[in-house]
Order: sequence, then structure tokens, then C-alpha cells
Amino acid sequence: MSIHDREKWDARYRERDTSSAPSSFLTGLDAVLPRCGRALDVAGGSGRHALWLARRGLTVTLADVSEVALEQASRAAREEGLSLATLQVDLEEAPLPDGPWDLIVCTYFLHRPLFAAFPRALAPGGWLAFAHATRKNLERCPRPGPAYVLAERELVGLVRGLRIIRFAEGWFEEGRHEARLVAQKEQASIGSCRA
Repeated sequence: MSIHDREKWDARYRERDTSSAPSSFLTGLDAVLPRCGRALDVAGGSGRHALWLARRGLTVTLADVSEVALEQASRAAREEGLSLATLQVDLEEAPLPDGPWDLIVCTYFLHRPLFAAFPRALAPGGWLAFAHATRKNLERCPRPGPAYVLAERELVGLVRGLRIIRFAEGWFEEGRHEARLVAQKEQASIGSCRA
């Protein structure tokens, strides 16, 4: 990602209301996702998902390229009395932060090489929750542009080394055509922290 792109994201977050709620995709997984352990929010912006995960009891790291977004997330976490680690990183250039992670959430950020890294970064029994716009989304929404969307059913083919638990593709309540996936790494041993 170029310096110009980073500056663009910083400017967007300076102008944006940071009080947005977590996506219905993620909150709809409340009964499935772990309530303790380590979680990574990939390119999570100002932390709408990271804060929700921290409220549920997870130890959360929010990784994003925008310093402005990370500061907004940190401020919101302090105001709520939540613990939240932030990491400024360009995930198009740098590797995923070191795991193992019990949960990785990646929504509305597409960098295909990350799919090879997700299984290695997850702990045994760890979860991946991923959602992103598809090409069909361009029929109604100009963003993200054609270079930044998934082909129909492409997401299923990108996931390797994880068991797909749920997959859906279609028009969702937020008005976007998305591919949504939940996958899990094989459990090496018995035992879970899920409450």
C-alpha cells in the first residue's frame, strides 16, 4: 500500500463517525464464536468489531494501516474500560501478526495472499470469520471497485487447511452482495475456553 493510500484512509477516518455498530454478519455468529482467548481483527479500522469482541471477553489485537483509526479504537476502548491492543501494519506488505489466534476476523478487506497465512496463524480449533463484497455488488455499489471484489464463489476456493462451517453469498441486510464464510482449524486436543 502506498503512502498516499495510507493518507487516504487516515483522512477518511478523520471525517467518519466512529460509533458504528458491528456488522450483522459478526453479531449473527454470537453463539458460535469463542468468548475467551486471543482474537485478531484484520484491517479492522476504528474497531467496531474489535470492541465487540473485547466486550465478549476476548483478548483482542486490532491491526490496521490507519493511525487515525487505531487511535479512535483505542480511545473508545479506554472509554468503555476495555483492553485493546492496536498494531499499525500494512497487511499488503507485512505478514499477519504472530498468533496463535483463537479467532481471526477479516471483513471488507481483501488481500488474497492472507488466505495462505490464516491457517498457520490460527490455534488448533481456531476460527476464521470472513466477509467481503463480490463482483455482483458492483450492480448497486461502485465501491469497492472491480479490482477489490471477489468473483462469485471464489471465497470457497481461497480457503485451504480449514473446515468450512458456514458459507453464504447473496444480498444482505446492509445492501451489499457479499460472500460470508466461517471456517475452523482442526482441533488438536480436547478442551475449549468457550463459555
